[in-house]
Amino acid sequence: MRTALLRAFALFFLAAGFAAPAHADYTKTRHPVVLVHGLLGFDSLLGVYDYFYGLPGELRSGGARVYVAQVSASNFSAVRGEQLIDQLDTLRALYGHQRFNLIGHSHGGPTIRYVASVRPDLVASITSIGSPHTGSKVADGLTVFAPPGSLAESLAAGFVNALSTFIAVLSGNGDPQNALGALASLNSAGAAQFNALHPQGMPSNSCGQGASIVNGIRYYSIGGTSVSTNWLDAGDPLLIAGGLFFGWEANDGLVGRCSTHLGVVLKDNYPWNHLDEVNQVLGLRGLFTPSPASVYRAHANRLKNAGL
Repeated sequence: MRTALLRAFALFFLAAGFAAPAHADYTKTRHPVVLVHGLLGFDSLLGVYDYFYGLPGELRSGGARVYVAQVSASNFSAVRGEQLIDQLDTLRALYGHQRFNLIGHSHGGPTIRYVASVRPDLVASITSIGSPHTGSKVADGLTVFAPPGSLAESLAAGFVNALSTFIAVLSGNGDPQNALGALASLNSAGAAQFNALHPQGMPSNSCGQGASIVNGIRYYSIGGTSVSTNWLDAGDPLLIAGGLFFGWEANDGLVGRCSTHLGVVLKDNYPWNHLDEVNQVLGLRGLFTPSPASVYRAHANRLKNAGL
């Protein structure tokens, strides 16, 4: 009875994110970790509010060298990928790093896949989190509601470009913004074209696993399947609306479960929505759900143990 109670308390604290401190080298990977944001993302707003909320510090506390990339808030996957390549080349020149463990959330997934495809010499591993590798039904729906060339498309693109520019100003990013380029990359048709050019790690069937290693690069993926997880979270209403596009398909509010699959599927049904996957907003998530910080730390330890 006593043992069962102790186990129950341990599980509670782990789920709540109060795990015991990790060893000093628990996340000390051989190659640096680079976190790459998704659509309408940033590294840090005004230097005080991070897209990957609290996660870089969690990884660093266990010994990892962590960099947070800064690419266009909205643009084509390839454009964002070239921006990321420039940053990785700079880090290599400044600090002597040879390869990097790239972790991309949402549109960050295709972004890092592009880098692995065209510059495999820079990449040790790819991990996508909540990424629409076969496209998002939300992006498909927006294409229907705002057809190419329509006034609705122009108005929507203008709004997203303005928002992207505002985010770029707050984060000190001078990269160009292209809302229609982002939409073309994230809908099903655009994803199919991208996958034809950069197929590494993609599953051969609609909801399977892909190759674990391609060109010496390890491929992993993680996904969530909850939409509304905490009514105090300001992001939940947006994701509830996004989830309507999926019907009965499991999704995180913006991306379907099977669309997140790439390489080794570590877990595709965490009880998280699309923002929970990066510990947003302000770390709010469902009661008794796994801590994103713990999941990121465990994955860094996995990379470490794989010699990456």
